Amino acid sequence: MRSAVDTLAARLRSLGPDRAPTVHDRLPIVLTDLLGVTVAAVRTPEIGALLDAWPMPAGRCGVIGTSRTTTPETAALLSATAACSQELDEGNKYAAGHPAAHVVFAAVAAAQQADGSVSGARFLSAVGAGYEVAARFGRAVRRGAPWHTHGHWGATGAACAAALIGGGDVDEVAAAVDASTGLMTVAPWATVLAGDVTRNLWMGQANVAGLSAAHLAHAGLVTNRGGAYGALSLVGDVDPASLTADLGTRWLAAEGYVKQHAACSYTHAAVDLVLALRASGSWSVEDVVAVRVGTHSLAAPLFQRGADSRLAAMFSLPFVVATALVSGAVDPTTMEPGTPAFARARTVSERVDVRVVDALDGYLPDRRVTEVEIELADGTTVGLAQPDPIGDTAHFPFSADDVVAKVARLLGDSAGDRRAAAGLYEGVRALADADDVVAALEALPLVRA
Repeated sequence: MRSAVDTLAARLRSLGPDRAPTVHDRLPIVLTDLLGVTVAAVRTPEIGALLDAWPMPAGRCGVIGTSRTTTPETAALLSATAACSQELDEGNKYAAGHPAAHVVFAAVAAAQQADGSVSGARFLSAVGAGYEVAARFGRAVRRGAPWHTHGHWGATGAACAAALIGGGDVDEVAAAVDASTGLMTVAPWATVLAGDVTRNLWMGQANVAGLSAAHLAHAGLVTNRGGAYGALSLVGDVDPASLTADLGTRWLAAEGYVKQHAACSYTHAAVDLVLALRASGSWSVEDVVAVRVGTHSLAAPLFQRGADSRLAAMFSLPFVVATALVSGAVDPTTMEPGTPAFARARTVSERVDVRVVDALDGYLPDRRVTEVEIELADGTTVGLAQPDPIGDTAHFPFSADDVVAKVARLLGDSAGDRRAAAGLYEGVRALADADDVVAALEALPLVRA
């Protein structure tokens, strides 16, 4: 593991567009998506209540989507917490999680703390490298069943990005990556399934852990001692060789997915299929006798019913499928507890049967195949299957226009929302030419309320 981390640090220290053009082509979509869903999240009651209650130490750094300013660390913590709270931020199936939300806010904080201006080109190269590191650690760790995917392996990417922005050499970057695993969060699936929103803070804490590890490395207080292996072995089986396998010929940072449904990604293919069947038929939810979903074992923790909070609902496959049937969309509005749609979905979820089809695991990790069959009251059945959720780079990937449209819908989809979302994307694209990325980020549409 020590050698693999050294290799990552050496090979990714200068990850400009000439070395990884597909990564840099992908970054505007990743960043627009991440910033857009964060802005939408801070408008929800839950995140609004958190921001009102959270102490804000004096500082000049903005919490994304708000007029609040505080220290870089606090802004990173709260922005990342908001980013993941609606389960709408970009992810990566090879990492089995969300590298971008683990990395980007630590990178912003590192730029805010840097001595002198950080250029947009330097920032983007660091974010691309950090995403790649996080994704490769996610791929290398086969988590044990009790562990959720946030708060542990992703801190490695945050540390990499922060150390690079801070001007760290190869040894310093490797030391930061290794040290970050000593700061990882314990992240039980049981917490998520219970609807305990402490889960949302795991993402924020991972950003702060990566930033802290970079500071330790810059101070010369840590080295790459190979501690990542022992730390991450607590999470599951670790394969150090996969950290550097195909490095330079394949970029996981260019192979993510954009989420269009406000739920765990393991539910998305089923939602796609239900919505397609719903749109193509003349039946209504009252005609549905049963829905049978066959899926892969990654989704097995999501089979519970009876969700009574937004978080629990987003991680209940029966509830998410029922919401698609009832409302025709799975978004922050239809997943709002206390609404008629939420109550109706709880009832309809009793008709949804979900099971693991062992044969579908044979397609993992490259494909997340899902099957749906709907039985109607007249005795007929309709069904579909698909290899991945829509929005994956391997299955109807989202274009820039698609991401702009997604952000606009989350904001309200007025003409003004569409202009703001388009302006956000164009501003992100222009970051590569910015002399001062902090000022450029602050000037982006929607970033400050």
